[in-house]
Amino acid sequence: MAKERSRKALVELLQRPGNAACADCAAPDPDWASHSLGIFICLNCSGIHRNIPQVSKVKSVRLDDWDDAQVEFMASNGNNVAKAKYESKMPPFYYKPTYLDCQLLREQWIRAKYERKEFIHSEKQEPYSAGYREGFLWKRGRDNGQFLSRKFVLSEREGALKYFNKNDAKEPKAIMKIEHLNATFQPAKIGNPHGLQITYLKDNSTRNIFVYHEDGKEIVDWFNAIRAARFHYLQVAFPGASDSDVKGFKKRWFTMDDRRLMYFKDPLDAFARGEVFIGSKENSYKVLEGLPPSTQGNHWQHGITIVTPDRKFLFACETEDDQLEWITTFQKVISRPMLPQEYAVEAHFKHKP
Repeated sequence: MAKERSRKALVELLQRPGNAACADCAAPDPDWASHSLGIFICLNCSGIHRNIPQVSKVKSVRLDDWDDAQVEFMASNGNNVAKAKYESKMPPFYYKPTYLDCQLLREQWIRAKYERKEFIHSEKQEPYSAGYREGFLWKRGRDNGQFLSRKFVLSEREGALKYFNKNDAKEPKAIMKIEHLNATFQPAKIGNPHGLQITYLKDNSTRNIFVYHEDGKEIVDWFNAIRAARFHYLQVAFPGASDSDVKGFKKRWFTMDDRRLMYFKDPLDAFARGEVFIGSKENSYKVLEGLPPSTQGNHWQHGITIVTPDRKFLFACETEDDQLEWITTFQKVISRPMLPQEYAVEAHFKHKP
């Protein structure tokens, strides 16, 4: 009887504002809880919480036994209360993962929040918010595909991320300007659970480099340091720019990087074979589900049409889920007004030979 009463009380708590989605990744209908933190979480995040037992004690809402004190603790806390405490000083550039993101991002987010308490004590954010970071990362060679240790230096003052082929080299092998820099985790594509893809512009062409670090915290700190540098650049260069301008990008065989849709023959190519600029609806850009009736030759049935002021671009996806995800991504970009510097990028595309 008491067991059933506790279960009923917990299920009722799930209906409260904030509790209907996982406290850590926003997955719907969480069925687990950390009774030491007072939060409701999904099955995947509960597995991460189990790895930090000194901080988080996990139970199933419906399958485990709960005593009255534990239920009362959940009732007096909950996801919104925990968020106000554990995310109170989260910087605007810090990437907050969802259930769609890779395991590494979700694990380090949970550890940062509850184990290291980085968003309660802002001095613990120094590794990614200081404006300068240097260290060694494993970088994939462009020709042979082997990963070699390379020194990387990120400097907001210099406005660039640089890497060096030799430890004692005075000149960097590459200089990547912060205003054209982006990063996203691509573990499957790179073949490493900590694989990070860094995208930048050189001579108006998009290039990729692929790196990883054995330590999960280290590579996620690099990722957020790049985001911080990008965010601070936007604040200075374009007053009023907000965290919504600090974008990651979606990838398949195509890469969406801000307003550039790029095609790569191979996912690990360093150079894009083709690019499409996607502007805003105010500038006559739009995305349509499906392909024109006269379209022939597409093997996949889930089409997308991108309309620009100059022409239409036709794409086909393998699955309906892929199609919906890409359409949502394109619509978000098109609904966002263009920034001043994006008009220059659009003009460059229009004058490309």
